[in-house]
Amino acid sequence: MDMAAPRRIKTTCPYCGVGCGVIAEISANGDVAVRGDPNHPANFGRLCSKGSALAETIGLDDRLLTPTVDGERASWDSALNLVAGRFADTIRDHGPDSVAFYVSGQLMTEDYYVANKLMKGFIGSANIDTNSRLCMASSVAGHRRAFGSDTVPGCYEDLELADLVVLTGSNLAWCHPVLYQRLAAAKEKRPRMKVVLIDPRRTATADIADLHLPIKPDSDVVLFLGLLRYLARCGSIKRRYIGAHTSGFKEALQSAEMLDLYDLVRRTGIPAATLERFFALFAATEKTVTVYSQGVNQSTSGTDKVSAIINCHLATGRIGKPGMGPFSVTGQPNAMGGREVGGLANMLAAHMNIEDAEHRDRVQRFWRSPTMASKPGPKAVDMFRAVADGRIKALWIMATNPAVSMPEAENVEAAIRTCPFVVVSDVTAATDTARLAHVLLPAAAWGEKSGTVTNSERRISRQRSFLPLPGEARPDWWIVCEVAKRMGHADAFTYGSAAEIFAEHAALSGFENGGARDFDIGALAATDGDAYDALEPFQWPHPLGSASSARMFADGRFFTADGRARFVDVQAPAVAQIAPAFPLTLNTGRVRDHWHTMTRSGKSPRLSQHCAEPYVELHPHDAARHHVADADLVRVSTGLGAILVRALVSPRQQPGTIFVPMHWNDQFASRARVDALATAITDPISGQPALKSVPARIERFVAATYGFCVLRHKPPTIDAEYWAIARCSSGWRIELALAAPPEDWSAFVTGLLAGDAPVLSAYHDPHTGHRRFAAYAGGRLSAALFFAPEPVAVARDWAVEQLGASCPGRYARVAVMAGRPANGTVDRGATVCACFGVGTNEIAAAAARGCTTVAAIGDALQAGTNCGSCRAEIRNILDARRAPATASAREAVTTI
Repeated sequence: MDMAAPRRIKTTCPYCGVGCGVIAEISANGDVAVRGDPNHPANFGRLCSKGSALAETIGLDDRLLTPTVDGERASWDSALNLVAGRFADTIRDHGPDSVAFYVSGQLMTEDYYVANKLMKGFIGSANIDTNSRLCMASSVAGHRRAFGSDTVPGCYEDLELADLVVLTGSNLAWCHPVLYQRLAAAKEKRPRMKVVLIDPRRTATADIADLHLPIKPDSDVVLFLGLLRYLARCGSIKRRYIGAHTSGFKEALQSAEMLDLYDLVRRTGIPAATLERFFALFAATEKTVTVYSQGVNQSTSGTDKVSAIINCHLATGRIGKPGMGPFSVTGQPNAMGGREVGGLANMLAAHMNIEDAEHRDRVQRFWRSPTMASKPGPKAVDMFRAVADGRIKALWIMATNPAVSMPEAENVEAAIRTCPFVVVSDVTAATDTARLAHVLLPAAAWGEKSGTVTNSERRISRQRSFLPLPGEARPDWWIVCEVAKRMGHADAFTYGSAAEIFAEHAALSGFENGGARDFDIGALAATDGDAYDALEPFQWPHPLGSASSARMFADGRFFTADGRARFVDVQAPAVAQIAPAFPLTLNTGRVRDHWHTMTRSGKSPRLSQHCAEPYVELHPHDAARHHVADADLVRVSTGLGAILVRALVSPRQQPGTIFVPMHWNDQFASRARVDALATAITDPISGQPALKSVPARIERFVAATYGFCVLRHKPPTIDAEYWAIARCSSGWRIELALAAPPEDWSAFVTGLLAGDAPVLSAYHDPHTGHRRFAAYAGGRLSAALFFAPEPVAVARDWAVEQLGASCPGRYARVAVMAGRPANGTVDRGATVCACFGVGTNEIAAAAARGCTTVAAIGDALQAGTNCGSCRAEIRNILDARRAPATASAREAVTTI
């Protein structure tokens, strides 16, 4: 055997719900490289920018490596004894509902399983909920209402087989890039395939759309009610299918008939001709898939939106067959795995119902547990309200950051801070939530832990370890089991491996099932360690004695009591009234290259370059009305508070609406936790918060001094009203702004330099107010700082590249002070393609050489040839060159 040959481990990406297969290659010296697994059926070798950069996120610089109690290092024994003792004492004194677990779609299914088992079967409470509540709970509720089970009917292949793909509330290009690439490739092979995008924003996904419906926020229910009405009137419904396999159609259609075309135009904001074009296309195309995600789910009417979509598919019999069906794509890598094991407060393990006494009895007998939760627990928003008012007195948070991601995040932070006992098990030492914990427990991270995850097409894949556990980190399942043992439940939590937990999970799914329940992987109940290690990706159901199934409901049989799917009588929601004090609608969501609260993606220099700052995207009309220019700083406020972000003026936004990404937190920006502005109003059925439609206002923030810095070391503090920090290849980049100039410039700059070399060069122009500083160590640039009374005009990506570079000569140092390359030096421009580090100027130069198509740019520079998420931006650059009189130039003052 060649000892120098790299080890190759097949695992799964830990980002979105696509569930891409990954191959990690570990060289003899321990270096890790990551590439897509060409044999994994979710991605066939493709990876997005985040997946491609996974190797950049496994460093230990910010890791939690030892247990701590009240900020002091502790042994595992003492920490675990304390957690078990405090939880047991709290239960004894105040009952089982006085404790709670808040868990995460970042957990393995095995971690989720033991946490749910401990809480519901041995503590006897359903006080366990998950951050997946924030992303797909409305879809779960819609599935259960229609199908009698939380079943996603289709598979990814259906997107490629369909003749019409309707994307609603889904920016597939940025949020599920590999699915977007599969769809784009299928459309390129079959140009007759049509794509319709339904979204208030003209997102990057519109690049492949044949039709874009920029609906008013939260008008999806009305739109699909109108579609159902049209389908009935044009004779496109399948009455034989409806009669044989469904119930409730008459009532659902009556509600749809109450809306005429005038109502639809008024409520959705879509012209009549465009509505009728969409309706006619849907009616005429049998092979239709409707893909939906957070834009549908995160709403006070999220469950009704899901039901309205499913109603249209049931009415046309387009479900369970190749190339057709409603398709929910989940946000997290294991949101569906959490659903399978009962990680939601209103579900039991193995897709059984907590309200059903027979189901409770079945699970209790299987677990041999002393008790069983008898009613649903509080969903995420209500859970933290119960923490705030003292009903929950001991809280364990696993692998998530609710002080940033929950609505009313400031109130959630305050609730956690005042809770008598808080445990956080995580991989990062200093998240906004971890700093509130009494006990911190170091958990294994991606690359170190082993388990299974389930993606959006019900495909279960192995996530395998290829790195040793660092410090004293341990798998989450081990941590939970050790606490359970110390609480007196040792016999039920004696697992020696994740494989043993998986086998029990599989056995429970098949226990007394016989086809009565959708989730059944009983064929895997005898899985041992070797079989677990070798487990190939498969889709459920996979009952004992049967093959796994790619699609569900092809036979017209559903999991309701009578076996029929249910149409849901959905009512058009009331029209929201605009409050004069908050005339804009705030929408939140993801950007292309970051993930959740950036605890993983923020470690990658590559991923931090495309969007290095938090921003608010707004329409030019709204910008003019509020006297905001591109790259200005803007205060965005609601009734709950305010944040400070950069302005991105764009016609992609509807007038009256603004968009702010969800990712930035107190580690990466001064005031950018946008979920602190979102009210904790939820869907009454699913409990999912409405994060897409928040009344807001904006005003320009007038700064006296703006700054841009590149530094080798991260400063411990930044004394500025506005700042945003991001990793770069050799250090850190910072944007900042001050309401008043520093009284002592020397002290201010010294504070930013932290561990960098002292300033060797300084420049001040008293006429313009510009100041520039540079520091060198060993002939290499250690820091460069630029300040001006207006947003600093610096070639930012070029300046980032100079950090750590050799600058021995006078001309090189003059160029650094000037903030732009000297003659003959290349400035790549703002990053467009994160996968290959290609900038705007490089694309423009290639276009000038004759590369006038996206494909030609890809051939010349590789840009757009991996995940493809940047292809729309590349096309915009090419279009701007073709129509310079009407194109808006992208200034160098900001990277957004």
